[in-house]
Amino acid sequence: MAKELVITLKRSIIGKIGKHKEVVKGLGLKRPNETVIRKDTPEIRGMINKVAYLLDVEEKG
Repeated sequence: MAKELVITLKRSIIGKIGKHKEVVKGLGLKRPNETVIRKDTPEIRGMINKVAYLLDVEEKG
């Protein structure tokens, strides 16, 4: 069973860099305090690293 990541948007994307907004939307997040679960893949890890200052990430499983 693959590990999963619980990703929560902790800060608003208003006023942030355009590409960072796109990455957050690509993760499936729209508003602060929203949480999604994604598989732990290198692609998702790269997206998280790009906008880590906006997110809280926990490993699940």
